Amino acid sequence: MDKYEILRKYFGYDSFRQGQERLIDHILEGRDVLGIMPTGSGKSLCFQVPAFMMKGITLVISPLISLMKDQVSALNQAGLHAAFLNSSLTTSQYYKALSYASQGRYPIIYVAPERLLTDSFLNFALQAEIAMVAVDEAHCISQWGQDFRPSYLKITEFIGLLPRRPVVSAFTATATSQVREDIIRILGLRDPDIVTTGYDRPNLYLEVQTPKDKYAALKNCIDSHPGQCGIVYCLTRKLVEEVCQRLNQDGLSATRYHAGLSDQERQHNQDDFIYDRARIMVATNAFGMGIDKSNVRYVVHYNMPKNLESYFQEIGRAGRDGEPADCLLLYSGQDVVTNQFFIEHNQENEAMDAQTRAVVMERDQERLRKMTFYCFTHDCLRDYILRYFGEYGSNYCGKCANCLTQFEEADVTEAAAALIRCVGTSRQRYGTNVIIDTVRGANTAKIRNYRMDENPCYGTLSRVPVYRLRQIMNHLVLTGYLTVTNDAYAIVKLTEKSREVTEEGCQVMMKMAREPEKEKTKKKKTADADRAVDNALFERLRALRLQIAREQQVPPYIVFSDKTLAHMCVIRPETKEEMLSVSGVGEFKYEKYGEQFLDCVRTWLKKQEKMENEPE
Repeated sequence: MDKYEILRKYFGYDSFRQGQERLIDHILEGRDVLGIMPTGSGKSLCFQVPAFMMKGITLVISPLISLMKDQVSALNQAGLHAAFLNSSLTTSQYYKALSYASQGRYPIIYVAPERLLTDSFLNFALQAEIAMVAVDEAHCISQWGQDFRPSYLKITEFIGLLPRRPVVSAFTATATSQVREDIIRILGLRDPDIVTTGYDRPNLYLEVQTPKDKYAALKNCIDSHPGQCGIVYCLTRKLVEEVCQRLNQDGLSATRYHAGLSDQERQHNQDDFIYDRARIMVATNAFGMGIDKSNVRYVVHYNMPKNLESYFQEIGRAGRDGEPADCLLLYSGQDVVTNQFFIEHNQENEAMDAQTRAVVMERDQERLRKMTFYCFTHDCLRDYILRYFGEYGSNYCGKCANCLTQFEEADVTEAAAALIRCVGTSRQRYGTNVIIDTVRGANTAKIRNYRMDENPCYGTLSRVPVYRLRQIMNHLVLTGYLTVTNDAYAIVKLTEKSREVTEEGCQVMMKMAREPEKEKTKKKKTADADRAVDNALFERLRALRLQIAREQQVPPYIVFSDKTLAHMCVIRPETKEEMLSVSGVGEFKYEKYGEQFLDCVRTWLKKQEKMENEPE
């Protein structure tokens, strides 16, 4: 069976997505590869298809227990044998799976990196024919990566112990140039084919808000997606509990997930969300890695995350089926303080020595700065993310709040110069709040204690609103006219560019949002407005899918994705041939579910025809 037959029969697709076929071809030729592809772009297919064509076993190394379970379940549902080996298995289950693996029952096995050098797994691997080692979440091997895991360093040692070096493939959704070089060097990839399909997710709408009432903003977003699934990320367990409780009190179907819950409760709540028993998941960033739920229509960050890599991965859990989805970030200044605290008290990787921990902390603080700049920029949000990862676009996507907001260029040179002079005359000793309070002439105890009321810049910008001063200060940092230290108390410092404004008379222009006209409010398209499908038929198909999923005890999207159901509404198949033309319907799944969905469509069409023929 060739790659196209496997794609059609087991996965239900007629063609490969961008980058997939090239990676598959090089793997089948025995060449190492590195695939950098955004979340939801189909990375897993790049190692799954060749795994079922190569002679021997493919080991997929992943740190994500939920991803292993999800992908193995999906493969088994599609008629392909797979297994996983991780800490979620009991001792007897683990050795039983290992025994079956030794008998050659599984062409593809998912394994946690911590298991690689254990005696039991190593004994199996040394006797088995390992055709490929696929490293998922490959950025975890780099200290430059946002999720560095020392356990990933065991991968190279494991490969070196094998009697024959297999093909090594590596995949990640987020990799700066430094991380990419680390992946290649540390994994020892040999002349790898590097495929980067781009970081853009054009189906995602991006927006940043700085609301006075975060819960009201969250509620407004949820209300614009009635009956749809979404994820709400909070920085702390306490916030998760508070937000989830308020949503439930407001009659919304919400559950929660954080490290303070028992393993049993976390699993139960995760299953409720995956199986559509709960529509909203409120969680810390402990949730979501590896969750392949395809019908998440919105992701709300109740707080700003600590870096753009995490943000990009987390919003990537929306719209995995390619359908439109919304990504809203609710920013406040306290988010920076909370993230700074987490960075300074990082206990995620206790295996790191003091020197490594210091290096990682410094890099984490720099990432936090760039994440904060994202929340301030008036430029295209999508382009900001792309530039961070080394891609350059047009600076206008037309699908983010900044591109859809009318801005006007304003000359802020006078205010910028005053702020810069204040930093200089105070000998670069204070933070943002003190500088702003000084130029606006605030009469506070702190200003008097620091004797900043005697500073020559005191009160020079008393007529400028404080929110505007913050915008200008953020702009100066963003554009390099000022910088802020990464210390516990962030100090504003001058840069080489500072004198361009104060001494050379450089003009400082800044984008500012125009005040909206009261009678005209911008109405953003929602995902529902973009669907050219019949909602009544879609809901019938979704109800049938839920019924089957409960009978089979699998998540609904494992049966068919929302995108597949939407395509059924367009095709309206009445025969097997027509059903097999629907994206995501392969021969194996047709044999399991096809006739039930055909009956549903036929019944609905007959009902529609009858209604149309009835006399008025």
